[in-house]
Amino acid sequence: MSDARADIEAVEAANTALYDAVERGDIAALSRMWLGGGAETATGEAETGTTVTFGGLTDAEEEDVPGVRVVHPGWPVLTGRGEVLRSYALIMANTDYVQFFLTDVEVSVLGDTAVVSCTENILSGGPAEADGSAGPLVGGLVVATNVFHRTESGEWKLWAHHGSPVLVEQDEDDDGEDESDLGQGDIEL
Repeated sequence: MSDARADIEAVEAANTALYDAVERGDIAALSRMWLGGGAETATGEAETGTTVTFGGLTDAEEEDVPGVRVVHPGWPVLTGRGEVLRSYALIMANTDYVQFFLTDVEVSVLGDTAVVSCTENILSGGPAEADGSAGPLVGGLVVATNVFHRTESGEWKLWAHHGSPVLVEQDEDDDGEDESDLGQGDIEL
């Protein structure tokens, strides 16, 4: 397998892991996926004596890697690792169920930077009903761009995420009323 193909597969795996972590509500795993998390073992514990660099920065300096940012639909740009992770923690704390079906996934790699564009087909659910039955499910579409950077250790870490809602035309409802107003997805990564 060529190095280019191996890079694309590694980026695809990192991108899939991002969405899997959000689906599981695993903020620790999500934290390890973003630039600035430092050198970690598989359990997430920092290795002593290990230095990972990004553009000449040490782990301590890397905490606020320039450009780490996220844009969720309807949110302002959040900059800095701490703000980014807090936004995900807030989303996870207020979403009882979320599942992503990624389509239109395209990966481009240039050196140590990779861009992934995809459509997030999202199914999410609210709190359970009073009788214990499942809460309402809501679907939405978001077009996302994820930017990854390869660290010196060879790991692909998320540098930026931008999600934009996809406006969809709604069909007429059963009452014959025209609902041609444009709507948008409700939940996004």
